[in-house]
Amino acid sequence: MQQADQMMEGGGGKEQQMQIVCVRSASTGAAGEEEWAADDQTSSRSALSLFKEKEEEIERKKLEVRDKVFSMLGRVEEETKRLAFIRQELEVMADPTRREVDAIRKRIDKVNKQLKPLGKTCLRKEKEYKMCLDAYNEKSNEKATLVNRLMELVSESERLRMKKLEELNKTIESLY
Repeated sequence: MQQADQMMEGGGGKEQQMQIVCVRSASTGAAGEEEWAADDQTSSRSALSLFKEKEEEIERKKLEVRDKVFSMLGRVEEETKRLAFIRQELEVMADPTRREVDAIRKRIDKVNKQLKPLGKTCLRKEKEYKMCLDAYNEKSNEKATLVNRLMELVSESERLRMKKLEELNKTIESLY
């Protein structure tokens, strides 16, 4: 604070000098134009150097503040780590089986995640099985129908052949 007050006083003195230079140049009029130009250059240089000094001071203050902030952030991070450690220790003290319970819950969640796709696969396979079983049963029924039809045809063919054989046999017997 004291440094800032001193800077304000010092800065106010230079501003006051610039005002005096401006008042002098205004009071001399046309006769002092050369003098005014020299004073104007001097005051511009002093204003420029004053500006540079203030910029440097601002930059220094900025760096100081940045350093303070970074040091505070470091302390805050350390304290955060300490608090996390203390919280963890308190949890352990509060319920010693809590870690085991949490571990088992995690395992249950993991198994649940594994069960979901297996259940979907099982349902899909069951549908496929039912479709295949239905197709198998249908083909089995078709085969049974075809076998029955074949048996009928074979029986009918045998009957017809037997009938023709008997007719041939009768024809041959009638010839003798």
